Amino acid sequence: MNKLFSVVIVSVLLLTISSCTSNEIGNSKDVNPETIWFDYRIWGQEGTDEVTVKLQYRFAGETGTTLVLTEPSKVELDGRVVPVDSSKYAGAYYEMQEPVDSFKGKHTIVFTDVNKKQYKEEFHFHPMALRSKIPASLTRSDLVFELDGLEPVDYVRVLLSDTSSKSEGINRVDTVKNGRLHLSKSQLGSLVNGPITLELIRESEKPVKSSTAEGGKIAVSYGLRREFSLKD
Repeated sequence: MNKLFSVVIVSVLLLTISSCTSNEIGNSKDVNPETIWFDYRIWGQEGTDEVTVKLQYRFAGETGTTLVLTEPSKVELDGRVVPVDSSKYAGAYYEMQEPVDSFKGKHTIVFTDVNKKQYKEEFHFHPMALRSKIPASLTRSDLVFELDGLEPVDYVRVLLSDTSSKSEGINRVDTVKNGRLHLSKSQLGSLVNGPITLELIRESEKPVKSSTAEGGKIAVSYGLRREFSLKD
């Protein structure tokens, strides 16, 4: 595993752990519904067949105790009740895996609290894809990657790493207009010739629109990965 990819994985794990400071499990019937924090995460990766939808409810904030929803409280994805699960590190959560191809488009999450009050959150999922194959070898010059599945103006995290222990690689968020991602020759200056790993991740995180007084967030991401050789 290359060093930049390792750093990214560690960062993601640390972020996940920090956002799940409390893995204790409580029951929603034991808390005031207005003190429940919503944590919605949806992600996919090119090369896998499924999208993961993970929903968590916490007492009193982003790092609070995870909650099992007590009837009549429940959460639905596109009209289907999402089942509960739990783990040692994540606590209680509600999760579904859906086929990537059939999951494209608009979706709705509906949370019902113990008083049968409903909170509806809508989101869109569009997998990102490269329009053409990246050659096995690329010359060190301005590079343009054309992408499908993006908005006319969108943002993509770009990760580039080589095999040198002295290189820091590239980890930045770039603006993509009309599907064209441009990397200049100067931006590639920190990379040495040889094998290069490229990762492109479209990521979005924002507050939920419909929530309790406590609030919440929804994060949607999709990534792809390629390898090529860089030369002068």
